[in-house]
Amino acid sequence: MVRDLPAPVGAGDYNVYTGVQRDDPAGGSLPTAAQLGLEPPRFCGACGRRMMVQVRPDGWWAKCSRHGLVDSADLDTRR
Repeated sequence: MVRDLPAPVGAGDYNVYTGVQRDDPAGGSLPTAAQLGLEPPRFCGACGRRMMVQVRPDGWWAKCSRHGLVDSADLDTRR
């Protein structure tokens, strides 16, 4: 069974690395670190708000004040 990604990093209206709306032509490109998978998401994909992010040796977690917490360990099981 395939489950949807949590709202903070799921397919929303906002880019999770830049906070810009996806349909905005002036949105720019992804940072190189994000393209390489080295950067955790910094903005909520659902609302575009800046998230509280904690990086740790084995991954990261990010928390949106409106859409909750997502942990990289939870996303590893969906690869």
